[in-house]
Amino acid sequence: MTPLLELEHLVAGYGKVSVVRDVDLDVNKGEVVALLGPNGAGKTTTILTMAGELPPLGGAVRCLDLDDNASLHERTRAGLALVTDAHAVFMRLTVAENIRLFHTTAETVVEIFPELESHLDKRVALLSGGQQQMLALGLALSRRPTLILADELSIGLAPIIVDRLFSVLRAAADGGVGVLLVEQHVHKALAIADRVYVMDRGRIAISGAAVDLRERVDEIQASYLTGAPS
Repeated sequence: MTPLLELEHLVAGYGKVSVVRDVDLDVNKGEVVALLGPNGAGKTTTILTMAGELPPLGGAVRCLDLDDNASLHERTRAGLALVTDAHAVFMRLTVAENIRLFHTTAETVVEIFPELESHLDKRVALLSGGQQQMLALGLALSRRPTLILADELSIGLAPIIVDRLFSVLRAAADGGVGVLLVEQHVHKALAIADRVYVMDRGRIAISGAAVDLRERVDEIQASYLTGAPS
């Protein structure tokens, strides 16, 4: 099986300064892959390079059979969806107006998140943070992507909302989508992931099947997830 996303000896960073070094990682169709690590570990730099927002400084980024230097726009057209903690929606517009701008339908988004049905005429700024993230994820999934990069969806959200978002990502993977979940919420990420990579100071420190790493979660948290230099 050819991976939807594959990093080989990736070096990534800003300008000539490398933040991420020698990273190997892959995501296949129909699986959730979790990339864990503390703040400053290099997760966001890695996901921006995967998405085409940052050019790789070395190594290879194979994403949906596109060139290493393909832009985010080109990758999106090829089937990539990037969802971040920034809620990529227009706050001054209503939910319905956001849906129209995204060239999808309310029916499709509401099918994914029925919780939004009663808020279609409400301005997004008046929604809760969890509802805003549901809208962002619902918009992304409504376009039927091949690969989803989800960056820190749980930040600032109640556990019940995180569970809801993660259940939708798991269902998307079960339907054949490849999902990369960048996350600090270790227990919840491990609960839905098939495979896991743990990043520490710009490198992959541990990788393996989620079912195996669940038994080592206390060790992983103590050794790798208690903080990192920014």
